[in-house]
Amino acid sequence: MRRTLAHLLTTRYSLRRRFPPATLAAIEAAIAAAEREHAGEIRFAIETCLDLRRLWGRWAARTRAGEVFAQLRVWDTAGRNGVLIYLLLADRNIEIVADRGYADRVTPAEWQAVCAAMEAEFRAGRFEAGAVAGVRAVAALAARHFPPLPGDRNELPDPPELIR
Repeated sequence: MRRTLAHLLTTRYSLRRRFPPATLAAIEAAIAAAEREHAGEIRFAIETCLDLRRLWGRWAARTRAGEVFAQLRVWDTAGRNGVLIYLLLADRNIEIVADRGYADRVTPAEWQAVCAAMEAEFRAGRFEAGAVAGVRAVAALAARHFPPLPGDRNELPDPPELIR
């Protein structure tokens, strides 16, 4: 019941308050700068809340993150090196979904460390700092395994995706 209430009370206003245009611009700039350091691609998606069908179906944020990964076509990169940072605001849950190129290179514990660092900043009310730190941490992992290539192009959009 508590989760349902949280999803019903988390509105677009909640999203705008925590992620105003300046914060969204800072996230976009961090992604653009990070992608110059490696050949990977980073997407950042913020979903305000789940719709009732998913909520009553007891969807986990991880399940929804996988769906958003596919919808945003993060998998559609030449090197199979796309990464989605997904925030479900109502649950205050962060998930990272990485394409197959990372499978044997980055451990779940490394991804979880990025999420934990972001969550700590968010709990302190520092949403911009947490989001930018998350992008930089993902970029560091990407740079370790996918160094920049000559002629590399930006395959995915840099602005954060706002969902509902």
